[in-house]
Amino acid sequence: MIDAMAAEWAKLRTVRSTYCTLAAAALFLVLVTLLAVEMAQVWNGLDARRRSEYELRPLQELATWAAALCLGVLGVLSITSEYRTGMIRTTLAVLPRRGTLVAAKAVVVGTVALVAGEVVTLGAFLGTRLIIGGRPFPDQRESIAHELPGFLISGASVALFALLGLALGLLLRSTAGAIVSVVLLWHVVPLLVFHLPGPWNERIGSVLPGALPRQIAGISADDSVFGDLLSPGVAAALTLAYVLVPLGLAAFVLKRRDA
Repeated sequence: MIDAMAAEWAKLRTVRSTYCTLAAAALFLVLVTLLAVEMAQVWNGLDARRRSEYELRPLQELATWAAALCLGVLGVLSITSEYRTGMIRTTLAVLPRRGTLVAAKAVVVGTVALVAGEVVTLGAFLGTRLIIGGRPFPDQRESIAHELPGFLISGASVALFALLGLALGLLLRSTAGAIVSVVLLWHVVPLLVFHLPGPWNERIGSVLPGALPRQIAGISADDSVFGDLLSPGVAAALTLAYVLVPLGLAAFVLKRRDA
């Protein structure tokens, strides 16, 4: 298993797509920082009434939201690029145990996504806090220590989308098809569910991947397209299911079809 992970890490860090997707996630972090500077300047020119309605948190969450897409694409490319080039045949010749291959890829991709997600999320959170300084934004009155756990959980959720991308890439063996599927889960389906009549919008929205980090952290979904009906424990269990079930299905399918 260690040798398999080392091989997967070597493949992941030697392809251009890895650096492109990570650079895209970093670019959103820079964008959020610049927008925070702009928001701080705008806040300085507002009267007291309008300042009380000016919120920063949606901006802080933008970098994590974009990183989930970028790393989801990385998860897809980590396997579909091998099918496109024919490298998968060499990989399976060297490592015929296909379940081990899927596990090794999942560990490597998940670790990279976890680190990238935390860097981008904490960078956006702490960077915007540093930029706004002592300005009393209405949604920034809690201490950093109080807000930090929620952002750590959000950063970790980036790995969920990366592993979903990996599983979809294995199942579909199509870069375009898998990326479209990731985008549907990431953004399109939540918007469609949001427009369903109640209470189904909140019931279905609560079990979507994007809703789970807030519920694990116990954060209200008032400013979100998602619901928040699940307890933290149930949301955490569902997060694991979103990772393990698609990967298990992908490993099962990979064992029963030719490369």
